[in-house]
Amino acid sequence: LQKEESGLFQPTQPALPLPLGTDSVNRDERALEGLRPGNAAPALVPQREREELAWSIHRAVGESFNVPVLNKGSSTLHQHEEEYSLELPEQNAPIFASYNDRIRPLLDAVDSLRDLKITEEDIQLPTIVVVGDQSSGKSSVLESLVAINLPRGLGICTRVPLIMRLHHQPLPQPELVLKFKGKVVKTDEVHVSEAIKRATDEIAGPFKGISDVPLTLEVRKNGVPDLTMIDLPGISRVPVHGQPDNIYDQIRKIIMEYITPEESIILNVLSATVDFTTCESIRMSKMVDKSRNRTLAVVTKSDMAPEGLLEKVTADDVNIGLGYVCVRNRIGDESYEEARVEEAKLFETHPMLSKIDKFTVGVPVLAQRLVQIHAKSIARNLPAIVKSINEKLNLNVAELKRMPKKMSSLSEAMTVFMQIIGSAKESLREILLRGEFDEDPDEKKMHCTARLVEMLNQYSDALHTTAAGNPAKNFLMEEIMVLEETKGLPNFLPRTAFLIVLRRNVNGISSIPISFAEKVWNYVEEVVISVIMHHSDNYHQLQSSFRRAGHNLIAKMKDRSVNWVMEIVEMEKETDYTCNPEYFSDWNKLMAQRGSFMKAVLDNKEWPSKVKLEGFGEIEVEKLRQFPYVLLQAFDVKMRMTAYWKIVLRRLVDCMALHLHLSISKLVNKEFEKEIVDELMGASGGIERMLDESPSVCAKRLKINKRIELLQKAKEVVANHGLDWYLC
Repeated sequence: LQKEESGLFQPTQPALPLPLGTDSVNRDERALEGLRPGNAAPALVPQREREELAWSIHRAVGESFNVPVLNKGSSTLHQHEEEYSLELPEQNAPIFASYNDRIRPLLDAVDSLRDLKITEEDIQLPTIVVVGDQSSGKSSVLESLVAINLPRGLGICTRVPLIMRLHHQPLPQPELVLKFKGKVVKTDEVHVSEAIKRATDEIAGPFKGISDVPLTLEVRKNGVPDLTMIDLPGISRVPVHGQPDNIYDQIRKIIMEYITPEESIILNVLSATVDFTTCESIRMSKMVDKSRNRTLAVVTKSDMAPEGLLEKVTADDVNIGLGYVCVRNRIGDESYEEARVEEAKLFETHPMLSKIDKFTVGVPVLAQRLVQIHAKSIARNLPAIVKSINEKLNLNVAELKRMPKKMSSLSEAMTVFMQIIGSAKESLREILLRGEFDEDPDEKKMHCTARLVEMLNQYSDALHTTAAGNPAKNFLMEEIMVLEETKGLPNFLPRTAFLIVLRRNVNGISSIPISFAEKVWNYVEEVVISVIMHHSDNYHQLQSSFRRAGHNLIAKMKDRSVNWVMEIVEMEKETDYTCNPEYFSDWNKLMAQRGSFMKAVLDNKEWPSKVKLEGFGEIEVEKLRQFPYVLLQAFDVKMRMTAYWKIVLRRLVDCMALHLHLSISKLVNKEFEKEIVDELMGASGGIERMLDESPSVCAKRLKINKRIELLQKAKEVVANHGLDWYLC
């Protein structure tokens, strides 16, 4: 077992003392390991040694089943009986028992983990799953392995997953126990079949329906292989009376659930009387075992269809990765001992079946193959299972620590309450004021400073687009109409005319700043509510109050901003002032074109209909010739307004940015805490509600505690069975 191919022990594990006969058993394992159906002999074992080896295996497994051993001088062995004399020591245990000291702790550990229902934590366990089409002989194979009677009859005999735990123990009387639905029922070899039927009826109903609730049969008996197998309902496509119409779908669902995990070894039971390629169980196996390294086929009813069986198992048209074992079913009232003798004679003397490789025939060989495969599967998967148990335990412990502490006093509640406010304020400072987004790197909505800058740019674009319009359209006509209504001294520019034009322009864009302020605060409201909900996630009983406080706070801030914006708009309407030197610079540049413009409109003898003016493009001038006496003043008003309007728009953007930054800063540093404290303290029993844990949090805490309890028990199972070194 310590050889490299066994895979049971790590190189760093100290060597364990080997029982007598282990060398011969290891040799037997190595011989069996290399065999495949149809091979004449394993590559490393000479032909004349194979038959001696086959005899030694037959003798060992025969003893474990209490079966008479074939005469060493039989037709298969007589050629070399004088040349070789292989005798096992009398004290040598049966071939299954030679694994016991090493395999039994592994099997017990896996069975204990299965009892804990560790698979509910998505930790899969190594399992031998027995599948086959209806009437393929599944029950006969399992009966032969265990040497006890199982339910038989027409139709589906196995209606629930039957977990069979076999323990080789030299007891004076076998011990059989059924476990289901929290019950433990003792039985014996005589009554076990009826006991299984009664338990099945209790689980799946008294008719012919099936259930996915498992039934466990524990067998402690001398000579049985140390195995845990799960027998599943036989595959049936046509429902019989008393079965649902979707019986096939129900069976298929159960089978796929058990054979899909990579840890499952599939024992596919095939009848020699059918074409293997048509078997539904083969199709299901191939769907999940694409690498073909976890399916072993056992061929039943070999005596009923011997013709061509050798070719079937040799050609392997269905790609069975772990090979075939051919067996003979027990017939009539044969005892299990008699059945094994007849099986040995059949494969020894039958003209066709005797040609099948001796390492692939007989229930004893099947038992040994299953023990080897199961042991290696457990050894291969156990380190990952142990690691997964520890990882999931650590994750659940960490999650429990993150859960809110269950509070018992108002002082504890107040402390937690202030911690929630403090952590929420710090998060808001990071994302709204400092532009950090470490808490939500992938949530762009929470990258607040970037989103606010984007909104400001959009606001600026909207202002400039709305104000600009088409500057060449009706050029100077508005200014002329205003001057006509505000006549004063000739060649003197009345200030009233400028203010009228200014008010009209401001009114044209007055809704944009207000809409923008509302948009910004709507966005800030989403952020604030999201943050406070995140930090109070464990206290759902307070979240409605937190949400209400957030809405109220943002509503107040929004009203203040809208009022401030309306004042700014009114100020722009009431007065025209700037000390920005750009105003004079731009106005002078524009006025420099006045002479050429007036000449083109009034003095050009060609009377052009359009004149090109820098900053405005081509403008229609025919209408302007009707107002020569105010044209000069109108041009001056237009150029002054054009230069001043740039200042107004920039002022609306800059002031808005400064105002919003100041308002958000006040919200985070002052208003936020005050509003929430007022809401909670003012509400009847606001803080006291923190003492009452919400149903969802209570359920979550209970669920995590159950997981931790389960995983801790699983960890104890591993430790109690001496498997801690698998973590190395």
